[in-house]
Amino acid sequence: MPAHRTSLFWFRRDLRLADNPALVQAVADSEHVVPTWIIDETFLSPSGPTRTAFLVASLEALSASLDGSLVLRKGDPAAELLALARETGASAVYCAKDFGPKGRVRDHHVQRVLEEAGVAVHFIGSAYIVDPGTVQTKTGTPCRVFTAFRRGWEECAMPQPVPAPQNAAWKSAPSLSVDDITSASAQHRPAYFGDLDTSVAPQLLVAGEAAAQAQLLTFQQYVDGYDEARNVPSLDQTSRLSPYLKFGTLHPRQLIHATKGLSNGRRIFASEVCWREFYADVLFHHPDSTWRVLQPAMEHLRIDRDDAAIERFQAWARGETGYPMVDAGMRQLREEGWMHNRVRMVAASFLVKHLHLDWRWGAKWFMWNLIDGDVASNQHGWQWTAGTGTDAAPFHRVFNPTLQAERFDPQGLYVHKYVPALREVPPPQCLQPGGGEGLLRPVGYVAPLVDANNERNEALARFAEAREVAKATS
Repeated sequence: MPAHRTSLFWFRRDLRLADNPALVQAVADSEHVVPTWIIDETFLSPSGPTRTAFLVASLEALSASLDGSLVLRKGDPAAELLALARETGASAVYCAKDFGPKGRVRDHHVQRVLEEAGVAVHFIGSAYIVDPGTVQTKTGTPCRVFTAFRRGWEECAMPQPVPAPQNAAWKSAPSLSVDDITSASAQHRPAYFGDLDTSVAPQLLVAGEAAAQAQLLTFQQYVDGYDEARNVPSLDQTSRLSPYLKFGTLHPRQLIHATKGLSNGRRIFASEVCWREFYADVLFHHPDSTWRVLQPAMEHLRIDRDDAAIERFQAWARGETGYPMVDAGMRQLREEGWMHNRVRMVAASFLVKHLHLDWRWGAKWFMWNLIDGDVASNQHGWQWTAGTGTDAAPFHRVFNPTLQAERFDPQGLYVHKYVPALREVPPPQCLQPGGGEGLLRPVGYVAPLVDANNERNEALARFAEAREVAKATS
């Protein structure tokens, strides 16, 4: 006999049926399962309208796969789950573990409230292949660098994906509409955004589990060339799977299983999956690293915050820096809710090391606009680029935006696509600051906001200054 007549299944970052161990267990243990999503403004607040729209589409696809039985509630998760359990007679709640800082606090509260009311809570599986906190060094401490983490991660068991539960008896209840999922982000919009446009970008990816599986099949066709092609933004041969990982319509276990092999492209792709899990592990051990630097000496780095700094930030966000690759990336972000990973690094480096602005400003803008905005990957990717994170000697890595364009977009295809004023300008001129100097500068494109060489030297001088201050105060 099933352990429970009725259980609730609380969907969070796992909006899928296949390879969802917690859901499989809930179905096995229960005569009926009430699938549930709680609209929690705490977790919606960092999202701009583009990611919220993709979430809504993902939930609509999930509900369709559940025969329309997904129950939406809004408010404090503990109170809403308890109320729903009493409405439906559920005696247990099943869900995957959440290792994020806010998620851990929330889940502890939910478990305490529900178990005090006699409702069992079962946390099974997570959004990761290896749970954060599992991999350690030989001395039993957290891994501080990626190389050590990857060695331990690769030694962990990589279980096979599990199929979707069969013959599940879904049970519904009164539900809100997906129209009630409105982001609370407008209340948290930073002042330095000013009047920047944050309207919904067109949805170029189809949401949902079936679309995720289709994209994975597409990626399998060119994964062997991933090691080289992933760095060329005009080829668009990154996996484009990150939005599906964000909302859990695909699990990283499924990615590793589908792309395992000996080619260099497959090995590099597995490494990228590992980077995602490494950053989740770093956040697990350093929950304040979403806003606090991981390198203590970098707390002394001089950062510009005045009105002129805000103007430079807004020019960067609009894609009006006068550096074509940076501007192409920032415009792609606004037009698609996504940006090529190589260009993300170039654009982030430019903000921090050429404009001397706070990496947290850029991280907030990315999180606001990206459909794949994941707090661990985004914040620690920015810290890596800013030289404040998990790298042994990071700050001297300053991406030259012109050299990066010449190396990874030599024909100007990416720049031409996203910067209309440069479409008639041939390479290499279209890759130069301002699209060319003097009389060669095209009409309609902005002049360079700064001199990259001068600002690189300024950044390194500020870094040296920060180290000296750190030494003097240690």
